[in-house]
Amino acid sequence: MIDLDHIRIFLAVAEQRSFVAAARELSMTAPTVTRAVSSLEDQLGIQLLLRTTRHVSLTSAGAVYAARIAPLLDRFEQVNEELREEQGDVAGLIRINAPMSLGQQILPDVVAGFRVDHPQTVLSLSLTDRFIDIVSDDFDLAIRISEAPRDKSTIWRKLCPVRRVLVASPGYLAANGVPQAPEDLERHTCLAYDERSASETWELRSQGKTRKIRAGQTLAGNNGELIARLAANGEGIALLPHFIVEEALQGGQLQQVLEDWSPPELWLTLYYPPYDRLPMRVARFSDFFETYVTRTRPL
Repeated sequence: MIDLDHIRIFLAVAEQRSFVAAARELSMTAPTVTRAVSSLEDQLGIQLLLRTTRHVSLTSAGAVYAARIAPLLDRFEQVNEELREEQGDVAGLIRINAPMSLGQQILPDVVAGFRVDHPQTVLSLSLTDRFIDIVSDDFDLAIRISEAPRDKSTIWRKLCPVRRVLVASPGYLAANGVPQAPEDLERHTCLAYDERSASETWELRSQGKTRKIRAGQTLAGNNGELIARLAANGEGIALLPHFIVEEALQGGQLQQVLEDWSPPELWLTLYYPPYDRLPMRVARFSDFFETYVTRTRPL
């Protein structure tokens, strides 16, 4: 009988065009991958791959086999997952993307709690402040802090608003003065928090009034923790999510400025690929995460 694991390994090699790359992806050794593919070829009685010292490519028969067997294997895995879900079991891989600062502060405790309840799940965590394409980057779930999504091909779920505040160090304010109005910011160094490390426009509102300030003309970065540290070191004024600077505010390394002026509201949002039906493991993690950020550790 053909081993399904051998088929999975062959498909990984076919996709990567490399035994070494497939082994790395599967957390296996290259010799183990090579033996698995050779065993599959022996059982089928056909050569699936052409091997040279530099390249691995599919034979004609291998290309046909990969094209036909891949959807069958996917369906097999789907049926197994559906059966487990019907029995109340949650297992399988969940590939999650999250912003760097939020992931570092929140995800360790979320993951620990979730795995207590669902030890059969496998979690793959990727942190980036870049706004990823959830479909082409192959994630099951993306956690984002943003305005309402504009991409109609994705599914999204708003969890809670994320408060942002203007902050600076006491030393910076003592040396440069405390701004009393948004217009005063034009005389200060305003640090931009932008995914491309570029300048940005701050929009501030108060009692029906709106003011726009250009930030990042002197200093910009693509990570919230970095900008918070720069602000604490006296480099300028920053506009950041409150959860990033909460400890520094409590400890006195930073203080809030222009408290009567606030930027447009951002939301903590979960993004999904265009699923026909949300996999149970992804739904369970989503529910657990939402409970954590709205009850246990509100942002």
